[in-house]
Parts: sequence; structure tokens; C-alpha cells
Amino acid sequence: MAFFSDLAQHLEVLRDAFGGDVEAEHLPALVERLGDESVVAALEAATGLVRAGEKVRIAAAGVAAARSTREAGHDGLAQKLGHRSPASLIQEITGATRAEAAKHVRLGEALRAAAVIEPDDDAVADAATAADTEGAGSTVVPLPEPWHAPLGRALLAGIIGSAQHDAILRGLGNPPAPADAAPDDADGDADGDADAVAEAREAWSVAAEHLIVEAQERTVEELGRTARTVRDQLDPEGAQRRFDDQFDERAFRLWRDADGVRRGSIVFDDLGGAWAQTILDSALRPRRGGPRFVDPDEKARADELIADPRSNDQLAYDLFLDVLRAGALADAATVFGTRQAGVRVLVTRAAADADASGEPAVALVEDDQTSIPAWLVRQQVCDTGTVPCTLDTTGSPLDVGREARLFTPRQRIALAARDGGCRWRGCDRPASYCEAHHIDEWVRDSGRTDIDRGVLLCRWHHTELHHGGWRITRQGRGDFVLHPPPGRGTPIVLAPRLALRYAWADLDPPPRRFRRVA
Repeated sequence: MAFFSDLAQHLEVLRDAFGGDVEAEHLPALVERLGDESVVAALEAATGLVRAGEKVRIAAAGVAAARSTREAGHDGLAQKLGHRSPASLIQEITGATRAEAAKHVRLGEALRAAAVIEPDDDAVADAATAADTEGAGSTVVPLPEPWHAPLGRALLAGIIGSAQHDAILRGLGNPPAPADAAPDDADGDADGDADAVAEAREAWSVAAEHLIVEAQERTVEELGRTARTVRDQLDPEGAQRRFDDQFDERAFRLWRDADGVRRGSIVFDDLGGAWAQTILDSALRPRRGGPRFVDPDEKARADELIADPRSNDQLAYDLFLDVLRAGALADAATVFGTRQAGVRVLVTRAAADADASGEPAVALVEDDQTSIPAWLVRQQVCDTGTVPCTLDTTGSPLDVGREARLFTPRQRIALAARDGGCRWRGCDRPASYCEAHHIDEWVRDSGRTDIDRGVLLCRWHHTELHHGGWRITRQGRGDFVLHPPPGRGTPIVLAPRLALRYAWADLDPPPRRFRRVA
């Protein structure tokens, strides 16, 4: 649909909802009178208008930035209006924060770089004359399309919003530059560098397309994490450098403020941050909507924690002091109860073999698919050991059917490796916060607790499914499909997390595993 026709359609929906033109001051009261379906329709129409306006604002921000370069000096667009930068100009016009204004400039520049601008007749004639001047057979070679061009097209088509565009763009970053590659000889390898650049651009472009599809299933925060993980899987050498940089930046500081209150600040590396997070999650999960407990002792401890008058922040503070006091000699059950904290890491056989042969490779933290170097897994194995889990190329574990009501700990590990967290569309709860749901009703005499017939759901969505009339089905090892209650929409395919699909090589076509030219 044409741009302004789309705007008109959204406006018509709002006019119908409110019965014509209204005063802005009456909007809250008018919305209050709408039925549930009308409220949702108005919200969708208003969002469509905002997204449409944002497209214009982003495009204009890109052009304003191009006309406000340092080279332009005081004759630049922003400078002529009394601003040092285009971001400052946009911040004044829009009333946005500095970070939001910078985001608009960043997206506008990316959109402008990927835009296809039709040349006019004079430009075509000038290009032809230049080619003739250079000699017979010369041609004008257009610049290659930037890798992020699919993001710009998806934004303009309304498939993704600006926040999703920015999460993917920043998460993937730019492909490695040829300067990062080691040449074959002292003279370098220009052809190798050119091939590497082309391969990297293609890999990043394919990843962007996959993430555009993923954006329909994930929150913006999870989309950004997924983009970073995919980037690290495409560029394991870069992942190693980023891990080293973050490790070098690790820091802990204590100080007193002006009132004499002692305060602290911690900058974590990836593994240290995951360890601290799992300590909090293990101890506070019942307060944060974690799984319900079946074991009587565990349930009693969870009920006691829920009734505790302390806030979550106070509980976290007391917990970390307990951990510091207890140190290495602590009895885990004293601090954590029956759920001891620990970071579980997923590493494929291919990544382990690559690491063993000295090649760069990455592994994934189970709960949020953060990537870490595979060599760090070897270090952890010395202390914690491994749990082997055989999966096919789609990440589906082998059947281990049991005539038991509950999934075993090893089955839950397999479910976490396959699902990565709650499979409900739009939910980003990690695997440690999830319960295993039987998609077939379990019957003591004939039921099976197979991982192929189980799926991870967070506590809230598990309860919603059982009490809200939803159900999940699956044909063989196909997709899990969520069926809403009658009259509330069409079935929804519950797509697996993209980061895990990259790990299990279940992509069609599969992405190129980018390696720098040696």
C-alpha cells in the first residue's frame, strides 16, 4: 500500500473508533468507553501512525546528518541552525533524549546508505561520458549494496520498527574489515581480502534477513542478544577479542558518597556476569515467577521466601553478603536450598573439535545464549564435568521416553538445549525459569514423558495455557503450534530461537560460517 494511503487507513480506523474528530483533552475518557476489541484496534492504528511518522523522521535524520558533516563547517545544515551536530538538532526538534536522537541519526545514515536513488538523465549522461573518456570497454561499476540493506527495506515496509532495526544493526555490528585478516605473504593477498569482504557481507546480510523474521517472535531485548550471539558465531575470532576486551575491563569498586553511605560498582565479564545472574536466579526464582516446586521441602522454602517482608533488592544484597561470608567452604543448601547455583554452557561437538585443533570457536550460555570462547568451556569442564546430549541438525534431542509423570533432570537439560527458554511467542524467560509441559495429556497407564512431546514454558504461560483454553500440538518432529481458544485468532507457530538454530545448523539455506582468509 502507498505510504499516504496507509496513513489514511490508520486515521480512518481512529476516526471510526472515536466517532469523528475530537479534542485531544477528551481522548482518555473516550478510550475508557471503548470495548476491548476497539481498544486494541485503536492501539494498533496509533502504532501504525507512529511507525509511519518515524520512517519520515529517520529518513530526514539521515539526510540532515549527510548535510551536517565536519567538512561542511559552518555551512552545514545543523551548524547553520546553531547546533554542533545533527543529533543535537534532532533532539531539539523532537524533544527526544540524546540517546534517541543519536539512534535516529544512526538509523537514518544506514537507511540512506542502502537507499536506491534513481539517477536523473544528466547523471546517466555524465557517467557515460566518464566511461568513454577512460577508454573503450570501460564501465561504471555501481557500489555494492551494504549488508544492512535488508533492514532498511524491512523498516520501510513496516515489517520491523526502528527499535528492532537498531537492535539488529547494533547487535550484528559491521563485518570484520580486511585489515583484520592475516595476509598469505609479505605483499598481502588483495584477492583474498576481496573474497573475504564479499563473503562477510553476504553472511551478515543473510543473518540480518534471518533476524528480521525472528523479530516477529522476540522482544527487542532478546533480539539484540540474539544478534550479538549470531555475530559471534559468524566471527569466532572477533568473539574471542570481544571476550578478552570485556575481561580486561572487569572491575569492582567501593566508595562513600557525600552522605557517608558506602556504595559499590561492578563491571562483569561475560562468564562472571552469568555466574552472578544465576546466583540471584537460583535464590530468588520463586519471587520472580520461576517454576513451581513439587518437592515438599523445596515448596516450603519457596513459600517462606515469597512471604519474606524484604524487597527483592534487599534479598539480593543479603544473598551476596551470605555468599561472600560463606566463601568456598559454604554448604550450598544453606544458601540456595535444593537448587544450587551454576552456569550451564552448551557447546557443539563441532565447536569442541575446532577448539581442540586450535581454531576459534564459541559456546552458548544456556539461559540467554550469550556466546563465550570454547576454550573457556574446557576450563570449566575441569571443575564441573559434562553432560552429553545427542541432537539432530534441528536441535531436537533423541527420544528418552519414560513411564514417569515428571521430566527427569537430564531430560530438562535436553529441553533447555533445544528450546533455550519459554517457547511462547514473545516471551524471553530463560530456561531456568521454565517448567516442562506435556503437550499430550499424561495418563498414568498409557502416557509417555518424551522430550519430543514436551516443551518449556515459563510459569505464567504454563498456567495461562492450562486455565485459558490454549493448547500446543506437534506433528512428529515438526514445529510446535500454539492454538488459541476458539474465536481468539489463528494458530501460531512457536519458532525455535535463532541463536540455537545457527548452532545446530538448521537454516535453509545455511549461513556461511565466516572465516577470515589466512
